[in-house]
Parts: sequence; structure tokens; C-alpha cells
Amino acid sequence: MKFIRNILNSRSDKDGNFFLQLRTILGFKPNSKSLYIKAFTHRSMNIKDEKGNAINYERLEFVGDAMLGAVVAAYLFDQVPHGDEGYLTKMRSKVVSREHLNELGKNLGLVDLLQSRIPIANFGSNIHGNLFEALVGAIYLDKGYTICEKFIYTRIINPHVDIETLEGKVISYKSLLIEWCQKEKHTFDYNVYEDTGKNELTHFSVKLSVNDKVVAKARATSKKKAEEKASKRAFFAFQKQMTNTR
Repeated sequence: MKFIRNILNSRSDKDGNFFLQLRTILGFKPNSKSLYIKAFTHRSMNIKDEKGNAINYERLEFVGDAMLGAVVAAYLFDQVPHGDEGYLTKMRSKVVSREHLNELGKNLGLVDLLQSRIPIANFGSNIHGNLFEALVGAIYLDKGYTICEKFIYTRIINPHVDIETLEGKVISYKSLLIEWCQKEKHTFDYNVYEDTGKNELTHFSVKLSVNDKVVAKARATSKKKAEEKASKRAFFAFQKQMTNTR
């Protein structure tokens, strides 16, 4: 508990509004403050408890991911009685997609509560979704399933989940493009290479070719992001043909 008190004191010195801001986000008063401190502590702080266990949000992120999946799965099971397992899995992926969670975390300003030795500007967009998952994990462990479920409904399901809209939402443009190419017997190739340029962070560029012709280019901080950006551009270039064959 000494370690937790030290973190709490450092929080108070740095930002006296931490729990005030947190309560506004939650809509209720936390019971276990230490859980929420942990939910907003980055591993770069290198803090450990008396037993040598790391104090950061990563384990809570794991719990939050499971809770989001469970609550959304139950909601879809109830709301879409005709949906089979594949349909429900695909729809759940759309609701709890990394892009969506990043957006939710960013809108709530969760990164403003983060304690880290790394400047916020150096984090990628996934930090917002990671913190959102950690927060959900903390809520579950602090208040139990019912309150956690209510928070997920309030922040995700009620304002953002519309079955008809979700059915038309694309999760991965790369998967969609590859599926179309394979179905139509088109060849495709993602030529990815490092392209750091003048940036301090490593960047990757990709040239996407379909039938040996470059149809899209993109650049991002990871190979996966670069491929997805190029795929999205290619999708809009081939949208008419792809829509006609779906």
C-alpha cells in the first residue's frame, strides 16, 4: 500500500483534478482508487509493488478487452436473433475495433490523465484505445459486472451501435480488397519498404499493385497501417467494380 500511496501523492501534486475528472467520466465515485491510478500509469514510470509486480495499465487493458467483448456479444445475441456465429463475430469486431476504441478514448480525453515519462506527442493513436480498455477493466474489478455493463452501454452501445450502419461498415479494406482480387482472379502485391525520410520515427511506404499495375501508394508508422491506407485508396478506386461483384 505504501507504493500506491506514493503514486496517489504524486498524482495529487501533479494534478489535483485527477479523481474529479475521472468521476465525471465514470458517472460514479470509485471505490478502489488504486485500480484507476494503475489504469492511467504507463510502464515507462517503472513502478513496482512490494512483491515486485509492475504497476501499469497493461493487465487492466487485458481485462477490459474481455469485458467489452462479452458485453457487446451479449447485446448482439439479443438484438440480432437471426445472426449466426460468423455474423455475430464480425459485428462484434466492428463495435470494438481498434479504430473505434481509439476514437472513444480520445473523445473522453483519457490521455490527459496518463502518467508517463514518455511525452504524449510520441504515442501513437492506439494509446487512446488502450486506456479505454484499461478503464473498463478497472471499472469491472472495482464495481462488478453490472456497473461495468452500464458504462459500456452508456459510452459505446447506446450512442454508437446501430445494426444497419454496422452491417455496411468496413473493418479492413485490405481484407476486402484481397477477397475481391481472389474472387475475380486478379493478382495483387503489397511492396512495402522503410521510408524514414526526415522523420525521427521509422515510417513505411507501400505500393499496392493489382494485375502488375500500381493502383495506390501510402505511408505510415507501421507496415500494417501503410497497407491498410493503400488498400482503402484502392478500394475507392475500384469501388464500382467491387460493389457490383459483392
